[in-house]
Amino acid sequence: MIADRLEQLGIVLPPVFPPAANYLGCVIDNGLIHVGGHGPIAGQEIIRGKVGADLTLDEARQAARMTGLSILSTMNDALGDLDRIERFVKVFGMVNVAPGFDQMPAVIDGCSDLLVEVFGDAGRHTRSAVGLAELPFGIAVEIELIARLRAS
Repeated sequence: MIADRLEQLGIVLPPVFPPAANYLGCVIDNGLIHVGGHGPIAGQEIIRGKVGADLTLDEARQAARMTGLSILSTMNDALGDLDRIERFVKVFGMVNVAPGFDQMPAVIDGCSDLLVEVFGDAGRHTRSAVGLAELPFGIAVEIELIARLRAS
């Protein structure tokens, strides 16, 4: 069970962060869960800044991991049980970068590594990682994903 795996790893999911505007945190459709953009937010902690200027690569990787935990929290809330996830399909990571920073894939590894750590091979996914000049509210990373659910 995924809840047992999280406990073994010492991972506690953060509170669900509500959408910041007129949209849903995730939508379940045709056996897939589409999770909208999440940022590095856990309770009152928010990681902001440009990677390569305000944040180091390691700090940004931690922000991506924190974002992954927020995503898992949203999914757990929507599904009632993370064991309903059969496999992760696609991750799209956006990184708030300073000019010249080009290691976006290494940043988004923070989220990808978390998914594999928790879900094993089912956590492996396709992925895009891009650098942007700005992200909402100055957050360091924003990540969205798609996962396939187990047949009921």
